[in-house]
Amino acid sequence: MSAAKKVIVVGSSHGGYEAVQQLLMDAPDTNIQWYEKGDFLSFLSCGMQLYLEGVVKDVNSVRYATPEGETAKGAHVFTQQEVTSVDAAAHTVHVKDLKSGEERDESYDKLILSPGAVPASLPVEGKDLQNIYAMRGRNWAIKLKAATVNPDIKNIVVIGAGYIGVEAAEVFAKAGKKVTLIDILPRMLQLYLDSEFTETLEDVVSKHGITPAMGQTVQSFEGKNGKVSQVKTDKGSYDADLVIETAGITANTAWLKETLDVDDHGLIKIDEHQATSAPDIFAVGDATQIKFAPTGGEARIALATNARRQGRIAARNALGENVAITPVSGSSALSVYEYKFASTGMKEGTAAKYGVKVASVFVEDTYRPPFVPDDAGNAPVRFKLTYDPADGRVLGAQIMSTQDATANINAISLAVQLHATVEDLAYADFFFQPGFDRPWNIINIAAQKAVAAMKTEK
Repeated sequence: MSAAKKVIVVGSSHGGYEAVQQLLMDAPDTNIQWYEKGDFLSFLSCGMQLYLEGVVKDVNSVRYATPEGETAKGAHVFTQQEVTSVDAAAHTVHVKDLKSGEERDESYDKLILSPGAVPASLPVEGKDLQNIYAMRGRNWAIKLKAATVNPDIKNIVVIGAGYIGVEAAEVFAKAGKKVTLIDILPRMLQLYLDSEFTETLEDVVSKHGITPAMGQTVQSFEGKNGKVSQVKTDKGSYDADLVIETAGITANTAWLKETLDVDDHGLIKIDEHQATSAPDIFAVGDATQIKFAPTGGEARIALATNARRQGRIAARNALGENVAITPVSGSSALSVYEYKFASTGMKEGTAAKYGVKVASVFVEDTYRPPFVPDDAGNAPVRFKLTYDPADGRVLGAQIMSTQDATANINAISLAVQLHATVEDLAYADFFFQPGFDRPWNIINIAAQKAVAAMKTEK
């Protein structure tokens, strides 16, 4: 390994946290300076729903690490200290202490940036009204928790029907609020699931008091006494005592544009080693793209799992290794009331975006053998396998059930990564035990169906 004596890590969420852990494991004698401009280290926004619904009681527990714990391991932790600029030639960062107002420069041998992203704000009339919230970070979590029990807040409009928006809608519907879920796309969760799944989920949320308003563009926020009171779209108007914006994120990189190469979306350009355009500077997380296994190209996939892998790889390369990031498939999962789903890789609905021709098979089976009753843990399972019609290479899959069949997606993610084909999966060795699974795993069944389809097409 190299003689990097001082490594500065900026940002304490998933990517920054993992970079620090790798540095501590591989080179504990390194001078590690870890900067977080907020007053709280490593809050996990992905755990916010559990806190808002009361499953997790203490908001301060929704974190990876504490300053005290990381200091005991050997890291130098700085909270409420913002790195405002980087001088790549001088190998220094400029730091502002947000508590005292004092400023200073710190030198580094290697620099790992995990600047993250901020919630996108819709550029429409009324955007500065009060009670327009985001769902990211500890401070918003505390405000949202208070809103769930505020009797003056009766009508909620959530803008954005991706994972975060659906979580927000479910939280407030369970809190007894009237919820409208708006998205510009024609289907909720459209980037994660094809229509065979989303049609059911839209019925489910409607049954639980959430009104899906898909295929609508927000035009303005109307207000009374400085507070939002209504959301107007191109197709209707919706009462709103509170608006939660979850319509995308913006890379937090404006302060780096004079130092590093960024793309048209403000994402930091990196190579497969997480190295940026400047020597000895690495970048990870939501402000970057990542290698996408189904296509071999790059994609923006803002998931904690990806940021964590990037953080580990960046740290290892900062210490002198020469290791490339493993391409990912964008695997993710979510529950929507009684349904649990997961997806990975390519879907029919996203293939055109990547310019990829795909074929798919859809299977509906049972979670366990038919003789096992539903009240003993059985239920229908839907599974869709997507592959390259030319060679049968596995490109992705989706699964959904009221039982938890989501772990099957991990096998598909690995299949995509290893360039496996539907022929490889057709008779792959998956266990069978009636209390857990079917004699033929649903992956086997779908792959066998795909093999037969390919033979017919030939």
